[in-house]
Amino acid sequence: MARAVLITGARAAAALDLARAFVAEGWDVHLADCVTSRMARWSRLPVLHHRYPSPRSSAAEFRARIAELVERHSIALVVPTCEEVFHLAAPAMRDALSGRLLAPDLVTLRQLHDKLAFATSCGTWGLKAPESHAIESVEELAAFLASSRDWVFKPRFSRFGDRTLISPSAAELASSPQIATGGWMAQRRIAGDEVCFHAVACHGVLTGFAAYRSHWRLGGGASYAFEAVGRGRSEHLRDIAAAIAQKAGMHGQFACDVLFDIAGEPWLLECNPRATSGIHILIAQDAASGALSGEVQPPPIDDSRPIFLGPAMWVLGLPLAIRTGRLREWCVTITKGRDAISRRGDRAPALGALVDAAAFAFKGLAMGISTNAATTCDIEWNGEDLA
Repeated sequence: MARAVLITGARAAAALDLARAFVAEGWDVHLADCVTSRMARWSRLPVLHHRYPSPRSSAAEFRARIAELVERHSIALVVPTCEEVFHLAAPAMRDALSGRLLAPDLVTLRQLHDKLAFATSCGTWGLKAPESHAIESVEELAAFLASSRDWVFKPRFSRFGDRTLISPSAAELASSPQIATGGWMAQRRIAGDEVCFHAVACHGVLTGFAAYRSHWRLGGGASYAFEAVGRGRSEHLRDIAAAIAQKAGMHGQFACDVLFDIAGEPWLLECNPRATSGIHILIAQDAASGALSGEVQPPPIDDSRPIFLGPAMWVLGLPLAIRTGRLREWCVTITKGRDAISRRGDRAPALGALVDAAAFAFKGLAMGISTNAATTCDIEWNGEDLA
């Protein structure tokens, strides 16, 4: 009898790509979310789709629904892809999931998701992170601005990088008064080459890893095309990921933004304890489902082919390429790369992704928030207490 996996956060491209990987390995796959993901539902994959209430606005109902799905479908593994991971890791879910959840406890998730706590932990673990400080008052903010160093200001709990201020002017700070009201941090700015890595760990042991970079990004920093980095840097970052997994006792997915300075030294900027774009690289290497189910995967064979999110590459990347003279680079990515959303014989998810994007844009407009914020407002976690 095939094992069953529940992949939550079906709105994410990572969820669809993971579903394909698990189906290929013979798993019974269930996709679920609190919004309709047309990208996932319009796929021809032989999977079952489910809805659950918003974990932010209906926590008790969300927990009851997850428990029901796990029990009814004999789920052996629950793989979160978005910020619902924090709600699934809440103490109240422990008995219902009973070791099935691929995520650590909420204390560990907080340690990684809180950017200041992560920077502090890196120092304890012997890993390099830029000098970082909490900002709790206008006076503290003024002191940082008066110092001779460049600082990056960002919320301790955030996503997409769309609220980050790099060496801001007085005018920018004046338009962001929330900086001085708490929950923000200052981090010393370091010049260099930014890369990312995505890792999977099971009970403190690294089981999957991919290091990547991107030259195609949204204004806030989210990538829609990416490629693996060279072996030298990849091996260095793999050692760092293994150290984090071991020191944090990590069980689940985590990803870090890293900056290599001019001396070639890596600095850890922040951590996302959930699925990120790097999971697509593991999937392309046929290493994702094994890593997620606890099998240690060997270092991958070098593969320079880029991976991209097709709808975004056409709608956002093509105009950018024309505007900036990067049309040749865009063509190479499209013709040589792998689309993480669309497949031969399964093209409808690309159209579904465009419809989903439009729905989030309208939602953001109606709520008076950005489209990025609209994609997470019903699932995100910003450090609040969870029962």
